[in-house]
Amino acid sequence: MSDKKTDVNELGEFGLIDRLTKNVDQKVDSTEFGIGDDAAVITVSDDTSLLVSTDMLIEGVHFNLMYMPLKHLGYKAVAVNVSDICAMNGVAEQITVSIAVSSRFPIEALEELYDGINTACQMYNVDLIGGDTTTSLTGLTISITAIGRAKKKEISYRSGANEFDLLVVTGDLGAAFVGLQVLEREKEVFKANPNIQPDLDGHDYIMERQLKPEARIDVIRFLKELNVVPSAMIDISDGLASEIMHLCKASNVGCRVYDEKLPIDGKTSMTAIEFNLDPVTCALNGGEDYELLFTVKQDDFDKIKGNPHMTVIGHVTDQTDGMYYVDKNGAVIELRAQGWDHFKKD
Repeated sequence: MSDKKTDVNELGEFGLIDRLTKNVDQKVDSTEFGIGDDAAVITVSDDTSLLVSTDMLIEGVHFNLMYMPLKHLGYKAVAVNVSDICAMNGVAEQITVSIAVSSRFPIEALEELYDGINTACQMYNVDLIGGDTTTSLTGLTISITAIGRAKKKEISYRSGANEFDLLVVTGDLGAAFVGLQVLEREKEVFKANPNIQPDLDGHDYIMERQLKPEARIDVIRFLKELNVVPSAMIDISDGLASEIMHLCKASNVGCRVYDEKLPIDGKTSMTAIEFNLDPVTCALNGGEDYELLFTVKQDDFDKIKGNPHMTVIGHVTDQTDGMYYVDKNGAVIELRAQGWDHFKKD
């Protein structure tokens, strides 16, 4: 080991991944694609590939049990992994679940967690086929591996975007982040005075987007019905701006994203303003929406333009043109990733 000590905060999450995997090479012919996308791709036949993705949720980092019900947590843990398979334009089929749990959790609490996991398995038509359990000294950790399938010619990598392609997002953005603000506010109120009941009236939608997000399996179905294969795709877990930059970097392209095109729910906007937050900033940098960001050729515009679940928010440019956001006044601003990063300093 080198005598030099580098703080992981200096690299950030993706810099750390690049550093740790720089010497990794592929030795098995069936490994089509390894590190660097939403899922690994493994050959199973001449025309079909398996998709494999893993995510970990850690108490105190990814969830707070003061306001996250265990059943919702189990559901969310499955949904965020299924979302990674969707981001490759595939269909999830199986999951494995591993948990590390401390002695403060009774059996009944773990049954509630698995009730949420099983509910999600029913919702997404996936089978729970195994996993592992172990003890923890600090709390609860959940690690889920999702396994899916896709036709080779239909897999959408982050690296496939081309100049003049259209940038498209599903659903609406920023709601999960704003919902988190409400939950954090009520947590602080409860800590100050446990006798005060939480004020959650009217916030059902944004809280559900935070506590029980849905993987967009419906969009994958719509795309197949429309005969559209995205040229590139990624799911929005760390914030729209961050994901756009990942996609552009992988594809060696630039982009223009338009403020006026961003789909933001009215309740999200109103609540963000109550917290003195800019709704557009929440949409660009909030994270945990688990919507899909993808690119399509301009020829496919007529196929998707009538679908209420998809919104064109910009277009792909040459790499030398850079990555920019255009505000309502027409000002062109360099796009910056300010969303969630597990290691980067504030």
